[in-house]
Amino acid sequence: MKVKEMTYVALFAAVMGALGLVPPIMLSFTPVPITLQTLGVLLAGGVLGARLGGISMAVFLLMVAAGAPLLSGGRGGIGVFFGPSAGYLIAYPITAFFIGYLLSRFKTLKLKNILFINLTVGIFLIYLFGIPVQAYMMNIPLADAIKLSLVYIPGDVLKAILASFLVYRLLKHPIINKQFSKSLETL
Repeated sequence: MKVKEMTYVALFAAVMGALGLVPPIMLSFTPVPITLQTLGVLLAGGVLGARLGGISMAVFLLMVAAGAPLLSGGRGGIGVFFGPSAGYLIAYPITAFFIGYLLSRFKTLKLKNILFINLTVGIFLIYLFGIPVQAYMMNIPLADAIKLSLVYIPGDVLKAILASFLVYRLLKHPIINKQFSKSLETL
């Protein structure tokens, strides 16, 4: 990995940490908080591409596992991977990878394509991993966990719209577009 690529990976791991400074919204009926960090996952996959986006989220999770309080609310340590939020966290690198991979399949990126990928694949993958683990850790039926998770959809849709707009604008920038093109070549 080149120094420039390592810098981008570290930058997006830092973006995730910065998004963790925004206090979580705790809900009385579920221990999984509403955070802005999903936005960082969508941005990493969209801007860095599959390989670097996935690596940046893996680096972020390794720092969290090492004890850095980078998750929203100052959470960190290996214990967060054994709680109701664990599935959502595990989904971060996978989601970033698939967003980057799918966006690389488009010859020209349009805002509607980015939004479509973020709304469908981005949110779906996070829920695909997050909801079953939440149900298991809370010892509730999967159907109940799905019902609990419906409260996250409006916020995640807003985050997907914002991430899509930011990715679209950033990829129009010559330097970032050049990096994105290079990351596609290495995929």
